[in-house]
Amino acid sequence: MTDEIEISIPVRVDYVQLVRAVVGSLAATNPELSTARIADLRLVISEALTNAIRAQEKNSISERLTVLCKLTDLAVEVEVRDKATGFEVDSIPDLPPTESPERLQHERGLGLSIMREMSDGLEIKSGPDGTVVHMTINSSNSNNS
Repeated sequence: MTDEIEISIPVRVDYVQLVRAVVGSLAATNPELSTARIADLRLVISEALTNAIRAQEKNSISERLTVLCKLTDLAVEVEVRDKATGFEVDSIPDLPPTESPERLQHERGLGLSIMREMSDGLEIKSGPDGTVVHMTINSSNSNNS
């Protein structure tokens, strides 16, 4: 089984919930994906999409964002693509562990950390023409879970 959808949205945060609902509904068609993993998927999509919207707003870029979702028997793969000027992925510092008191000093900048923790795979490619965030959520019958 392989199902794919592509969603193109305006640079507006009020579309994040729509994308979460559509991708979550597609993921729910795979009986191997638990409700908890679909909730994780919705959260990582929110983080990636919100970051992409903010980046384009900051750079006054009105071009639509693209979300690609591919569902297979083994996983859900999601890509969020923006047209912002990009950023140096390696320059984003790791956050202190969640149990560390220093973590309380970090109210912002949790998005990448959340995406790393809650997805089974995260790849970010960023450059002058935009950023592509590729996330994978494995189903229970995947060898990687």
